[in-house]
Amino acid sequence: MARAMEGWRFAGHQRGSGGHSARMMNLFPVVRSALQQLSSVVWLLIHTVEEMGDHMLRGRFPFRLSIFFDQTDRTGVGSIPLVALVSFFIGLTMALLTGYQLQPFGQERLVPSLVAIGFTRELGPLMTGIMVAARVGAAYTAELGTMTVAEEVEAIEAMGLGPLRLLVSPRVLAVFLLMPCLSVVSSFMAMVGASLISRWAFDITFQGFAETAMDSLLIRDIVAGVMKSFFFGLIIGLVACYKGLTVRGGAAGVGTATTSSVVTAITTVIGFDTLFNIVLVALFDK
Repeated sequence: MARAMEGWRFAGHQRGSGGHSARMMNLFPVVRSALQQLSSVVWLLIHTVEEMGDHMLRGRFPFRLSIFFDQTDRTGVGSIPLVALVSFFIGLTMALLTGYQLQPFGQERLVPSLVAIGFTRELGPLMTGIMVAARVGAAYTAELGTMTVAEEVEAIEAMGLGPLRLLVSPRVLAVFLLMPCLSVVSSFMAMVGASLISRWAFDITFQGFAETAMDSLLIRDIVAGVMKSFFFGLIIGLVACYKGLTVRGGAAGVGTATTSSVVTAITTVIGFDTLFNIVLVALFDK
């Protein structure tokens, strides 16, 4: 167990090595640090799955269901007001601005299609990921960071209970499973806001808005949004837990780790969203 913990905590860290390769790596400290953290997060996922698998092979559930449901309630139900409100206003603003740009050409009827495709495939998962990273990811990092500083994580490990199984797995699973649901809420509320402003500004009826939006959506748009949501949830959960479990430096370290967790998670989500879109366009939109 101790070796597993050390494996993900220090994975990717290079011990002093001389020569030309070391000098080249020193030229790219940001890239090196990013690769080290990426490898550590991957090892964290691997060792968490291993702990869960070992416990399940013994005929036991890997964690208490009460802990898991507490995390799902906090991640999903607790995030609905924020996600719904922000998405409502973004959808309203998007419809208003795009409609005014299209109106001189007599194409304001395209507003429902633009909002539906834009949020289902792109903005819904992305905005949800950003909000969940800021709200839930920061909380996870602060909680685990406080436990790490207080040596509670080491105490759990010394008792042989498996800190990754007890602390990481329910949190990561909660974000992973609830992200698609929150993305659906985001897309729905964006279209509600867009339909209201379209009715007022462009005289598009609610029924006409709904029919146009549904007709414009393709199965691949929905699948792409759902796949993004799952992946973003996994990224947010792993980054938040990793940052919390590697806190150093007392209370100040917890604050630094929390800030770093939010920045890293949001940047990673946006970066992988870009790569995801490039792959989807290359595969399907030819």
